[in-house]
Amino acid sequence: MPIFLPILKSSGQLNQLHITVCNVGSRKINTQDDYASVGWNIFAPNLTIYGFDADPEACDAANADLEARQVNWIEKHVPLALSNAPGESTLYVTQHPMCSSLYPPNEPYLSRFSGLPELVNLDFTVEIETTTLDEFCQQEAVTDIDFLQIDVQGADLLVLQGGQNLLERSVLAVQIEVEFSPLYSNQPLFSDVDTFLRSRDFSLFHLASSHRVRMRSPIQSFSHPGQLLWADAFYFRDLLRSDFDRTQLKTPEQLFKLACIADVMDFPDYALELLEALTLQYGDNPDYNCADAIVMGLANFSELKAQGLEQLPIVENVRQYLSDSAIALLKS
Repeated sequence: MPIFLPILKSSGQLNQLHITVCNVGSRKINTQDDYASVGWNIFAPNLTIYGFDADPEACDAANADLEARQVNWIEKHVPLALSNAPGESTLYVTQHPMCSSLYPPNEPYLSRFSGLPELVNLDFTVEIETTTLDEFCQQEAVTDIDFLQIDVQGADLLVLQGGQNLLERSVLAVQIEVEFSPLYSNQPLFSDVDTFLRSRDFSLFHLASSHRVRMRSPIQSFSHPGQLLWADAFYFRDLLRSDFDRTQLKTPEQLFKLACIADVMDFPDYALELLEALTLQYGDNPDYNCADAIVMGLANFSELKAQGLEQLPIVENVRQYLSDSAIALLKS
């Protein structure tokens, strides 16, 4: 649940920015797969979402649902398979379509874990055409992507390699599925993805991990629920790092965008740090004076308010930028 975005929205400060999201592997299985349902609709109407999935039926269903809902942002799902180069590839369609991949399932390994063979084992193969994220964006005149999510079952590094121009130019945050063991034969693993992103100045913030127990075991530990097999990895640009030298990204607009993305993705501590830095550096511009949002957001925490918001160093730092109403809130 965003903390600062509703306040920034009500003050009109979100009117100045446009957020573009790219979701590769955009099949919608539950509400968590719908960006509007997890808070991104706060940026509407200044929100554009591009979804990609190799399954045309999944794209048709997503687009039909959006039309029926008459959403007030731009969102379209495109039936394309993204990889590291245009060409032809084999798509390995699995027992559950959500597990299909450009890599074949590693069935001997999968058979050792409970709950995986019936999802990931091979159903059939089909030859498909692939393209790259950079190629699509060039053809469609998409100049910037702010947030990139990738979940393509082992082929995630291929998508990153095919979007290097966008990564260098504009991407501020990445959510990507990574595997720690070869669920698919010859697939890249977490270390490969992590090395690639770190070399491009992304910092790992969190791993939302998934474990599986051995198929043959009737017991499992409560503290160690099986082997760590995969995770969603969350990477952000650290624009406040003293050695971050990508000057095209160290602008007030990008700082503000990054703070907003961190907030909607439930990293409020990072959002707060960015909003403070933005205010201290650019607070004379009302578009980037976020002092009121900082105080009003923190005031939602009753324990902080009971302790006295004025005692917080971050509040003291931005005090000169506060409005009269925010100062009154501090004293209430």
